[in-house]
Amino acid sequence: MTVEEAPGRGQARVIGLISLAHGASHFYQLTLPPLFPHLKEAFAVSYTELGTLMTVFYVSSGVSQTAAGFLVDRFPARTVLLCGLALLCAAILLMGFAPSFWMLFPLAVVAGLGNSVFHPADLSILTASIRRTRHGRAYGFHTLGGNLGYALAPLVMVGLALELGWRSALVVAGAGGLVLFLLLLLNRHLFLDAEDEASSPPVSPGAGGRPEAPLWRRPLAAARQGFAPLLSTPVWLCFAFFVFLSGATIGLQSFFPALMDQLYGLPVAEGAPLLSVFLFGASGGVLLGGFLAERVGARHQVVIAAGLASAAAFFIAISLGLFPAALLGIPFAIAGILVGLTMPSRDMLVRETAAASARGRVFGFVYSGLDVGAAAAPLIVGLLLDHGSPRMALWLIAALLLLAIVSAVAAKGRRG
Repeated sequence: MTVEEAPGRGQARVIGLISLAHGASHFYQLTLPPLFPHLKEAFAVSYTELGTLMTVFYVSSGVSQTAAGFLVDRFPARTVLLCGLALLCAAILLMGFAPSFWMLFPLAVVAGLGNSVFHPADLSILTASIRRTRHGRAYGFHTLGGNLGYALAPLVMVGLALELGWRSALVVAGAGGLVLFLLLLLNRHLFLDAEDEASSPPVSPGAGGRPEAPLWRRPLAAARQGFAPLLSTPVWLCFAFFVFLSGATIGLQSFFPALMDQLYGLPVAEGAPLLSVFLFGASGGVLLGGFLAERVGARHQVVIAAGLASAAAFFIAISLGLFPAALLGIPFAIAGILVGLTMPSRDMLVRETAAASARGRVFGFVYSGLDVGAAAAPLIVGLLLDHGSPRMALWLIAALLLLAIVSAVAAKGRRG
């Protein structure tokens, strides 16, 4: 069955299921940060050490994501997705039984391995399973699922920790992923791959009169051919875009309650909901951005530049105390909408760089930039907070958004 033969209802179900999987990935990325005050007290560690734990998770995910992209190009993307989800939710569940802080680190590595599969597998499945004219909304709902996962995590994890304790909160969160695993397993037949999408069979090696390479040179030639799609300038600029964007968003999310405490004196119970306001705002922006991405033609960089520059201005204004604490929900909601509006356009920008035969590799490599930025940001923001510099932390976030704009515009310019 090709993408054009797939019924509309089946395509809608694919979008829903893959978006739900993406939501689980993002939810699990934020299961620990809302519990940092509990972990800090239970294990007598600093914010810098807690930031290092998140750095380990994102380094593991980022290093593995390109490899996950190769797996997606080699094996069915649905199989890679299911294996990754199983690893991720199992690692989170086992964190609830960790006897010491340092035992969380190997589990963070395993969780990162599981998390690495989602972008290359999800986006390969969506691109192959959904009609091209609907890619904007498909990517939009996919990002919406991730944003909702982010938005729900602080509310759910704080609530579970207050009711059950932080250990039980992690066990319940990890066990919930097993239900989603079964749901995806039962619907795996709906998920298409690049070979299902292709209209003609691949050309065999040596066809067309070209002699095959000598046997001893074939592994080197295969490696060169495998990495060739990742070496273009637009791909590297897209990678840089994701490094800067993720550094800004994860830097904000990882220590949001602590930022609000040091800047405005808000306790965790009042600061954490503001993060959900920002993330729900981003979710609303994504919905609008999905349809906008289908209507702006090839001018995706314009949407990205306008949205991220405006969001950066709001973060600077918040850092300068231009909004009273009682009204902080308004600028955070608007900033969230502006950031969310750009997300489907960023995915369309990456899609333009990826050929069908190398889609998993390109998606995997480019989106590993998310993990690179996410690995560095918590450590830097944690250091700034330990030294009492929350305003500089927000300035850093704004600067990273502006650098993301430069990368996106440059990537588009190199493609013409």
